[in-house]
Amino acid sequence: MGRLTRLSTAVVVVVLSLGCRERAQAVQGEADLKDMVHRMMPVVAQATGLPFKREPLVLRRSRAQVRDYVIRKFDEDLPPADLAGVQSALRLFGLIPDSLELRPTMIDLLTEQIAGYYDPDSNALFIPADIEPFQLRVVVSHELVHALQDQYVHLDSIITQRHANDRRSAAQAVLEGQATVAQIPVLMPEQKPDTFALGWFWRQRAVMAAQQAQMKEFARAPLWLREGLIFPYLGGADFIVWFRHKYFGRSVLDSMPQSTEQILHPERYAAHDEPTDLVFASGGPDTLQYEDGLGEFETRLLFQQHLGDEAEAANLAAGWDGDRYQVLGPKSDALVWYSVWDDAAAATRFAAGLQRAWQKGRPDGRTARRSEIRQLTVAGRPVVRLVDAPTDWKGWRALPTVRFSARSE
Repeated sequence: MGRLTRLSTAVVVVVLSLGCRERAQAVQGEADLKDMVHRMMPVVAQATGLPFKREPLVLRRSRAQVRDYVIRKFDEDLPPADLAGVQSALRLFGLIPDSLELRPTMIDLLTEQIAGYYDPDSNALFIPADIEPFQLRVVVSHELVHALQDQYVHLDSIITQRHANDRRSAAQAVLEGQATVAQIPVLMPEQKPDTFALGWFWRQRAVMAAQQAQMKEFARAPLWLREGLIFPYLGGADFIVWFRHKYFGRSVLDSMPQSTEQILHPERYAAHDEPTDLVFASGGPDTLQYEDGLGEFETRLLFQQHLGDEAEAANLAAGWDGDRYQVLGPKSDALVWYSVWDDAAAATRFAAGLQRAWQKGRPDGRTARRSEIRQLTVAGRPVVRLVDAPTDWKGWRALPTVRFSARSE
């Protein structure tokens, strides 16, 4: 879901504000905010190991202005054709209900969740006027890290890659994870995040879930949206803690992870285990409406959605090495999904799990549709292909094929 990064959401506010509520200070206006930023900058620079090249602006915004920003950024990130493609894909995978309209749902959710944001175009931190005083330090410190990141890498170029969902999600996890970890010594100097056990942040989901269940839009959002919102902050923070131990003194911004597999399994990052790129053959059997990939994290969510067991979902997605799907047909009602696996055992385990998941996800036994899951071998590698389409879909006569890109061979 790697979209609309640089936003402080209720995730980071819930996790961190519990420990610094008593440190709230009175902030009356933008002059006080500017002073807060100025005082936090040296600590943020020390926590990240990166000096500031310039001081960012800091401005207040009403909740209505925040919503306008979310709408503008959402529409820039997902123009109508891409929005229709993503929505169709998520419905076909069963990650969102057929009745859910993605644009208003995500805009309402993000408007509810956003506690602040950094805008690279204006080099400014924007703080909603309605956030609680005790949240201000949490939000400002988090967005200040994003402002610093933008001085070393072009944030928009990282997160606006088209049809590269998993790579964007991995990049977002680095950016949000670094901001989450780096702001801790700013807020609570006695806390040393480098001493936290690997996985500590992800385990805070239980604390966060109890708080966010009280937030209307988050509580009723589908699993894909809820977990996709949480993962960059908490999963990303765990990766950053690992990175700081493994590569002491180095900046993660100099060598970004390429997949959520590398975020979930940092040892794959250390081993330079990059995902295999799958490329569909040109001249497919039907109109191509959209193309992208899920990645290991969203493959996990697919299993968690349909099978209801998080541990089993993680096991079935383990061994992922790349995937690519296409949404086809004039009605965007045909799905072809290829995934490549580390070994035959992982492919077999995944295929069997996918068969069960697909049967549970399609409990009505629709006779107007047909699905097929097959294990294949492509260039000597174990591959699994899922096709789900109307029974009369013309593509059944000549299914799309894939090859590995030259970089992956």
